[in-house]
Amino acid sequence: MKIKTSSQKLEELLTRGVEEIINKEHLKKRLLTGEKLRIKFGIDPTAPDIHLGHTVPLRKLKQFQELGHKIVLIIGDFTAQIGDPSGRAEARKPLSKKEIVNNFKKYLFQAGKIIDINKTEIHYNSEWFEKEGTIRLLELSRAGSIQQILRRADFQKRIAEGRDISLLEILYPLFQAYDSVKVKSDLEVGGTDQKFNLLMGRRVQRHYQMPEQDIMLTPLLEGIDGVRKMSKSYGNYIALDETPNIMFEKIMRLPDNLIIKYFLICTDKSENEIKKIKTGIERNQINPRDAKIELAKEIVTLYHGEKTAQKSEKEFNRIFKEKELPTKIPAITIKEKSLNILDLLVKTKLASSKSEARRLIEQGGVRINGEVQKDWKKQIEIKKGMMIQVGKRKFSSIYQS
Repeated sequence: MKIKTSSQKLEELLTRGVEEIINKEHLKKRLLTGEKLRIKFGIDPTAPDIHLGHTVPLRKLKQFQELGHKIVLIIGDFTAQIGDPSGRAEARKPLSKKEIVNNFKKYLFQAGKIIDINKTEIHYNSEWFEKEGTIRLLELSRAGSIQQILRRADFQKRIAEGRDISLLEILYPLFQAYDSVKVKSDLEVGGTDQKFNLLMGRRVQRHYQMPEQDIMLTPLLEGIDGVRKMSKSYGNYIALDETPNIMFEKIMRLPDNLIIKYFLICTDKSENEIKKIKTGIERNQINPRDAKIELAKEIVTLYHGEKTAQKSEKEFNRIFKEKELPTKIPAITIKEKSLNILDLLVKTKLASSKSEARRLIEQGGVRINGEVQKDWKKQIEIKKGMMIQVGKRKFSSIYQS
């Protein structure tokens, strides 16, 4: 069955939220013929959480899926045990199979908020790597060259700094590329940081005398600090499973220069509407803060519903305009008489890890009973009714000790 795509839909498909296409004319021609494409998207489930940065390629996949193309999701349960070296200053920590399975379950649930999982073809790349054996891996190694792989910028940086590059990391791009051969990928979607790996997919397909996949690269999304790409390790992320109020507040902390980019690649608002907002801001007809409120409502609505987004807006205004405490502050029971402040923040779920807790303290973002905490080594005496605050919006109280 042919897929009909209007010129307007085609233009949006190939431009909105797209940084680069290889080969654009070839891809456009195939789409115009109405051919149903197999569109590959690979993930190594190295972490269970999805943030807005991860949704950029997923939203592009959704567009293709809604037009009738087949999305092929590759779960890198084999490659995740190696670790993608892209953009890394050092080797990733290998994951166990149990960690990979647990991460993927949560990832798939969150991805299901964007793409239709029931219409998605899902493969684990251990399906072929663990069955085809050493001979196949040796044959695959003929498809690439050491010189080509070592030319990548992240490896060059590590070489210059005297850091090791493992042989497994050198093989990783070939392993990921082989997935494109196994699923007969017509198009692979990924972030710009994945360009080397996706290009390798074309090379390996060519080695196996297959038609080369086209590549669609999506932009990386800066986090709420406005500088670095969104990442949990930088603490500048907006997770999909954030509470609606926290998600709303984090979006309101975005620098003004990111408003339009977020509208374009994180929302369904039409490009004409976004253009009006952009013009209004440039002409001082629209206050950037008002634009951010609209942006926050759009994004919270996508993942939590319109009524919830309206409640989050009211709560935000109540706290930040009227300087009041939230209406609901979670209380937690702690049996210990005292805890290190890092353990306390993790236990109250105000920080996801001790490293994040330490960073929050060093940034001056932690208060206990209104007092700013500066020492991450501090031992805290636990008392009933103690109020712990992280940033402007995250609170927890101690129910009993």
